[in-house]
Amino acid sequence: MPAIRYELIKTCKQSGARLGRIHTPHSSFETPVFMPVGTQATVKGMSPDELKEIGAHIILSNTYHLFLRPGTDIVREAGGLHGFMNWDRSILTDSGGFQVFSLSDLRDIKEEGVTFRSHIDGSKKFMSPEISIKAQNHLGADIIMAFDECAPYPCEFEYAKRSMEMTTRWAKRCKQANARPDDQALFGIVQGSTYPELRKESARQITDLDFPGYAIGGLSVGEPGEIMNEILDITVPLLPADRPRYLMGVGSPDYLIEGAIRGIDMFDCVLPTRIGRNGTIFTSKGRIIVRDAKYARDFSPLDTECDCYACRNFTRAYIRHLFKAGEILGLRLATWHNLRFLINLMDGIRQAIKEDRLLDFRKEIFTAYGYPL
Repeated sequence: MPAIRYELIKTCKQSGARLGRIHTPHSSFETPVFMPVGTQATVKGMSPDELKEIGAHIILSNTYHLFLRPGTDIVREAGGLHGFMNWDRSILTDSGGFQVFSLSDLRDIKEEGVTFRSHIDGSKKFMSPEISIKAQNHLGADIIMAFDECAPYPCEFEYAKRSMEMTTRWAKRCKQANARPDDQALFGIVQGSTYPELRKESARQITDLDFPGYAIGGLSVGEPGEIMNEILDITVPLLPADRPRYLMGVGSPDYLIEGAIRGIDMFDCVLPTRIGRNGTIFTSKGRIIVRDAKYARDFSPLDTECDCYACRNFTRAYIRHLFKAGEILGLRLATWHNLRFLINLMDGIRQAIKEDRLLDFRKEIFTAYGYPL
């Protein structure tokens, strides 16, 4: 059996969206799917049982952070991430490349890899395709990612071209370095910034390497939404239809729907947990900031249409009080709700695909949020 298997169930007649199922060594789940981010082997504010209660079937952890602390050798000794964090469903680890390029002010990029300073203590570290894959083999995730360079936005064409070509060379090295291809599926990553011709060439080069799944990286990094959609329109049709397609770092309701319409199967983002800890709440009528004074006497739930623990048991007034009092429970309840909201949204997307009405569903959500149609 392959490390991962993608099963296409249905294609939406109203759009290019696809309903599918991914099978990994630890679980199977329907797609399109949103993956909560557990950067440091934990989704901030949530226990594994709580993640299961909200319907999470796959989560993401970060190789860069775990490489620095506690060290991937310790995680391996604990039985990999599944044993270390007591999570028996699927896990995806990113390669650490994005953090190496975004968190470190001092870095030196060469063909061999990247020398950088740890954001924790300033010590000098080195990450290469081989080191990233070895670290991910130690972590033991079901899906692992090739080490790539995520070019900044904006960047000049020549920089994006050099970066894209190096990403391809690194992808070849990653594939050769993967010591666990039978139980860890290595995904290749398409780069090329916002240049259509580079995206096309990157898709050709990466798919020629025959990975079990493919990611689109370097989007949602500051470019306008219409440019992201244009790049997806160009890139997604070039990816094999029998493999999972993963759009990295996307988690707002509009981007999730737009990505699904264009045939994306997997998404991840820190957005719901990060804004939740600041008191910003996704609701069926749009975002609210529950810390605002107008909610001091609002005894309705965060969202009357939500079935999460926070909405079943507590009011906006109470959760606002927790934030104002600096109580940890406020952050937890907001995080719990935001994650459940996006998982509910993905349920709605999948149901709309089944009913061939995803564009109608898009209109409903965009109208509620005031997004331009």
